[in-house]
Amino acid sequence: MTEIHRFGNIVSPITCHAWNKDRTQIALSPNNHEVHIYHRSGSEWKLLDTLNQHDLRVMGIDWAPNTNRIVTCAADRNAYVWTQDKENKWKPTLVLLRINRAATCVKWSPLENKFAVGSGARLISVCYFESENDWWVSKHIKKPIRSTVTCLDWHPNNVLLAAGSTDFKVRVFSAYIKDIEKTPEATPWGSKMPLGQLMVEFVNSEGGGGWVHSVSFCPDGNKVCWVAHDSSINMADATAGSVVHKLRTEYLPFLSCTWINNKSVIAAGHSCIPIMYSVDGNGQPIFVAKLDASQKKESGGLSAMRMFHSLDKQARVETSDTNLDSIHQNAITCLCIHSGTREKVLKISTSGADGQLVIWDLNTLERSIQNMRID
Repeated sequence: MTEIHRFGNIVSPITCHAWNKDRTQIALSPNNHEVHIYHRSGSEWKLLDTLNQHDLRVMGIDWAPNTNRIVTCAADRNAYVWTQDKENKWKPTLVLLRINRAATCVKWSPLENKFAVGSGARLISVCYFESENDWWVSKHIKKPIRSTVTCLDWHPNNVLLAAGSTDFKVRVFSAYIKDIEKTPEATPWGSKMPLGQLMVEFVNSEGGGGWVHSVSFCPDGNKVCWVAHDSSINMADATAGSVVHKLRTEYLPFLSCTWINNKSVIAAGHSCIPIMYSVDGNGQPIFVAKLDASQKKESGGLSAMRMFHSLDKQARVETSDTNLDSIHQNAITCLCIHSGTREKVLKISTSGADGQLVIWDLNTLERSIQNMRID
């Protein structure tokens, strides 16, 4: 049902992680300036390499499965593209981001010929390889961004880019680079797509409060979902007028979300458990199930009520049990697709501030959790 992993002597939070193509290797950052590459052999993880080119905390990692390149970005305002040499050691190439604030997030495009970097400089750097000079260069998307870009996701057409930021807004831009791409075809989001063209802008909260933590395009690219700090999950469909449907949840704020097919989303964050939502016929997100169904065992066979009476009678308070009623013991900071396709995800992986990586088998969970149905 679930696999729980720890890596060597890591006790620090795992800021972010990314998988290689066959899921035998993982790149993760233990909440510092390094990126560790581990290889899985059975149930054991072996440290293969440490990427330590950054000076400050790594904020984002993405691993391109087909070209086998890793891109990282950090609070030191830099991004590096890492490629393996003949001895399988990872070598960095500096990217010319041209930003004066921290780089906060990074994502490869679906065709892996470019990537986007969000930053505290209130702009997005769309980066591509310039073969003439043998380096990675960037073009900027600036207007109308007015705050730190916190999250990014690419549309399946390799051109449109969704971005969330701390000005409480989600925007869909064109990230078309005419030097390396042919003219894109029209989509439900719009037809004119010069670089930086704002296709649509969504306001997460009219009254303020609720900066955006994560954004995700669905597999067919027609819907976008985002989660924000006001404990909400939001969806909009370009084929239905791009109307925003918001669900304010009872949980602590989510930090990450991803579609697992065209109708279902999994979100996770400060509540330490992944939660599934689906889209109803009106486009509204609805709760489906918690993926983490673990429960604390009753101490010494006592029921909760009997234990309460016992403590009350003895006029004392039980404070020894500090474990949460979940597999993750702290906030889930990163959620990734582990196996399957974007149209039908089979497994997801979560990493958290507790230093754990958990792999969740969705098919097994669907059979074991009541009312959980993946459309």
